[in-house]
Amino acid sequence: MSFLNFVRLSVMMFVQFFIWGAWYVTAPSYLGQIGFGSTDFGWTYSVGPIAGIISPFILGLIADRYFSTERVLGLMHILGGLAMLGAAYLMRQGSAPWMINTVFFAHMLCFYPTLSLTNTLAMHNMTDPEKQFPVIRVSGTIGWIIAGLVLGYYSWGATIDMFYLAAGAAILLGFYSFTLPHTPPPAAGKQFSAKESLGLNALFLLKKPSYLTFIVSSLLICIPLAFYYQMAARTIEQAGIANVPQTMSYGQVSEICFMLLMPLFFGFLGVKWMLAVGMLAWVLRYGLFSVGAPDQVTWMLLSGVILHGICYDFFFVTGQIYTDKVAPKEMRGQAQGLLVLFTLGIGMLVGAQIGGRVEKFYTPAESVQLSGQVEQLSNEIKALDERNDSGLAGQIASLTQEKEAKRIQAMQMIQWRQIWLLPCIGAAVILVVFVFLFRHDSPAKQEPGKPQSAA
Repeated sequence: MSFLNFVRLSVMMFVQFFIWGAWYVTAPSYLGQIGFGSTDFGWTYSVGPIAGIISPFILGLIADRYFSTERVLGLMHILGGLAMLGAAYLMRQGSAPWMINTVFFAHMLCFYPTLSLTNTLAMHNMTDPEKQFPVIRVSGTIGWIIAGLVLGYYSWGATIDMFYLAAGAAILLGFYSFTLPHTPPPAAGKQFSAKESLGLNALFLLKKPSYLTFIVSSLLICIPLAFYYQMAARTIEQAGIANVPQTMSYGQVSEICFMLLMPLFFGFLGVKWMLAVGMLAWVLRYGLFSVGAPDQVTWMLLSGVILHGICYDFFFVTGQIYTDKVAPKEMRGQAQGLLVLFTLGIGMLVGAQIGGRVEKFYTPAESVQLSGQVEQLSNEIKALDERNDSGLAGQIASLTQEKEAKRIQAMQMIQWRQIWLLPCIGAAVILVVFVFLFRHDSPAKQEPGKPQSAA
């Protein structure tokens, strides 16, 4: 692969995950100000997994068969960016949460297929994908980190600007994609198969007891994962930790560090204990949040964020490598698709819905009332701001200060200890069952390969 193509593909991957990182974790910090409640957040984080389940059909029916990859990638990002602009417009109009979530769903229907398209385009234009892809993929994690730093630098982590940032980056990447190396449709002339697109032909792997244990554990562990994306930023914010977007990006920095250390751990831990250590990190993370959030213990909350590197690398990346190892060569692509369906699709969807209901149960009425006052203050500030009267600056500043104080107070009233204790116990049970039932414990002989879509 030429140096020019290396740079072009790195830029593509960088912006791909910059888009996601610009809003996905911090969105509730703003949406809570415009009337979103716990159940609404559950749907905000459900539309992505639903799109993830649907996207294989979009790719299988259209993208993989009739159009070059770079053109489909460009079109999907432009449409996704426009959808995000539409969501921001509805936010400014004071539209109902269900309408905004519907447009988020439209954005995710466009965004989720691009996760596979970028991988396809990158690997098609590489001379040695096994060695070159991980380096390119790290650019995506860096993009997620930079998005958090940008939000923190401009204080956009709790404002509507995060959605404009994501939309602008998506449209920019859309037009940039048309300049990427030509990549023909990989399945041109082949008949479409729904089973193949969803990876269902790989279901025979579930006949192996260890792989069945792994798949079920992977699905179940993604339920508490949804709690992290849905509530971690607000947990950090209510504790008074400054610059929440930057703080949340520490998890991705940790991800890069542990990715580099994975070959060392693989040599003596092997697949089983790599997966088990990853699960143990989830237990520790949620335990730290449960203990640290109510008392606002900074070091516990920061440690919980930093543990993201072990949680993701040791479990998800190891799982992808294990899947690649046990599947026949001709079925590896479908086996990876099956893994994504069970984890980022079904598991995250169930987790988002449960997370929304759990948060609602442990949110006292006083917190809900304060959130209503925050929404009213936001509307007052918006009305004053639209008058473009410099003489109102002092009043706007005073109302903004009052709004922020009540917003933080409302979050502090939520019973975070009980909320985080549930995924902690759940992850612990899954870990114990996995350790007892999973028997494939030989050390892995291959180095970590290419991580899939999450950051």
